[in-house]
Amino acid sequence: MEGHENNGFVGDSPSIPGQFRWSKTIENGTAVHSNGSADRRNSGSGDSVVTQTVLSSSTPSLDNGETEGAKERDQWGKGIEFLMSCIAMSVGLGNVWRFPFIALQNGGGAFVIPYIIVLLLVGKPVYYMEMIIGQFSSRGSVKVYDCAPAMRGVGFGQLFSVTSLITYYSSLMALIGRYMYESFKSPLPWANCRPEWGTECVDATATQLVSTEGNGTDVPKRISSSELYFKRVVLKEIDGIDDGIGLPDWQLTLFLCLSWSIVLLILIKGVRSAGKVSYFLALFPYVVMGILLVRACTLPGAIDGIVYFLKPQWDKILDPKVWYAAVTQCFFSLSICFGNIIMYSSYNKFRHNVHRDATIVTTIDTFTSLLAGCTIFGILGHLAHVVGSKDVGSVVKPGAGLAFISYSEAIAKFDVVPQAFSVLFFLMLFVLGIGSNVAMTSCVMTVIRDQFPKVKNGHAATVIALCGVGLGSIYVTPGGQYILTLVDHFGASFIALVLAIAELITIGWIYGVDRLCKDVEFMLGIRPNLYWRLCWKWITPLLMAAILIYNLISLEPLTYQGYVYPTIAYDFGWSIAAFGLLQLPIWGTYAILKQDGKSWTEKLTNAFRPSKNWGPIDANPNQEYKKFINED
Repeated sequence: MEGHENNGFVGDSPSIPGQFRWSKTIENGTAVHSNGSADRRNSGSGDSVVTQTVLSSSTPSLDNGETEGAKERDQWGKGIEFLMSCIAMSVGLGNVWRFPFIALQNGGGAFVIPYIIVLLLVGKPVYYMEMIIGQFSSRGSVKVYDCAPAMRGVGFGQLFSVTSLITYYSSLMALIGRYMYESFKSPLPWANCRPEWGTECVDATATQLVSTEGNGTDVPKRISSSELYFKRVVLKEIDGIDDGIGLPDWQLTLFLCLSWSIVLLILIKGVRSAGKVSYFLALFPYVVMGILLVRACTLPGAIDGIVYFLKPQWDKILDPKVWYAAVTQCFFSLSICFGNIIMYSSYNKFRHNVHRDATIVTTIDTFTSLLAGCTIFGILGHLAHVVGSKDVGSVVKPGAGLAFISYSEAIAKFDVVPQAFSVLFFLMLFVLGIGSNVAMTSCVMTVIRDQFPKVKNGHAATVIALCGVGLGSIYVTPGGQYILTLVDHFGASFIALVLAIAELITIGWIYGVDRLCKDVEFMLGIRPNLYWRLCWKWITPLLMAAILIYNLISLEPLTYQGYVYPTIAYDFGWSIAAFGLLQLPIWGTYAILKQDGKSWTEKLTNAFRPSKNWGPIDANPNQEYKKFINED
């Protein structure tokens, strides 16, 4: 890339793919002689460090030291931009409103133990693996399956899953944007009841406990104004979708357009522009979270809320449901096996230290979940204190309700400038959501530009944004949350697990862990240790398979707040799942038919072997890589 330093060093210093100017040591050690020999020794991390020399190729290159293929593909301006973008992608809405509730449901502080174990056995190995394969090949989430062309359907299936996610993720951004705008009003619009809500409504500012269940007498259940505001004013939610979903809400549609406009501006020049914004997207939420945590700790009852969140319920630690929750939370929180990590790392310089970055991102993601949990439950502890409840769990709503109902109600009870803290909270959520949405949109853009290199970043981003607004408008209708739940279950959650297992089998077994380790050795100069090899080949695929089996065994008809969908809705959902999963046999058959070979057996065999152009995308390291593999 023009403007990048061309110094050829390895490690923290950037190096340009396709250029090997001199003998060098991959890690601390002396320079190696030009005979290409490798000297293995142990590194502090437990990996074998390989010191090797790669001689300059005689292949002609451009004036700036890059081959033509490299010049056409974008790269991060700096390595830190890749790290920040990964943090912005992985640390998202799920860390703030899903992790605290899931942890509370599954043993509180005891949930952290299985979560960290799962992080080490599933999250971190897969994150590192996807970074390796993306950076090594400089290919997006579909073309990366040149390593096993018959499995390219995994990439297309994941692309479909990410596209499904994009369509409704932006609608969540619209909800957050609406709340952020309303937070400037005094008093907060959800703080007090409206006449049309009847006598069942209780002001969010009231110092009494709101019961959402009847007490068996003639006394009706009481509902907080924050809940009624969310459902009746913002969502305008209907009781079912048997008669249709209604028309889009014009205010939410405006915020939907706003969220997509921001994503479009960030991606107008691809990763070059996204990288510049990544600093803000990654770091700003921590500033707000720190402010909110400090404020929470100064409130009466906050410590009780934090203790309630972290207190271990040891009787749940052996419950398989807890481990299932840990795996799914880790899986979706880190955004593994969706193609986003492969896509981001494909824009790295060839010898960027992804081992370090994978460790940093997975650690920060877990830390953020715990920090967000303490912040949220500190505020909710204060809410319980104000309403006179000793049970913090009685004021907690699941999922998005944690942000839009429980937390909103807690802020409404603040004595000092509740508007300021409300604006900060929803601004933090908005920034977190933008970071994740940028990554998912980039994933789709990369697939488009890999297939059609002449398409410009701005054009691809514009088309995706327009489609996003059009499809996203479905979710801002009165029946939008019903459709969102349906698409999330069938279009993202279910098929994502199946495709994740297919990806792990493809890279760990078909392409092979041994070949992957050789790629790491060539690219980074380290040989992955036993921990990585065992996880990639055995532990992680088996754990994911167990989760899928458990999911199928415990499968129940999908409902939304007790509402049973009509048959046509279930048919639509299973059609979405089938379309995503059918990408596997469709593209597998296509790959076999396109392979060279005199017999069907030969075609089938070749379809599961790396394609002829597999390897580093630049000509010079590609030639050296093939020599490296052949000599090995």
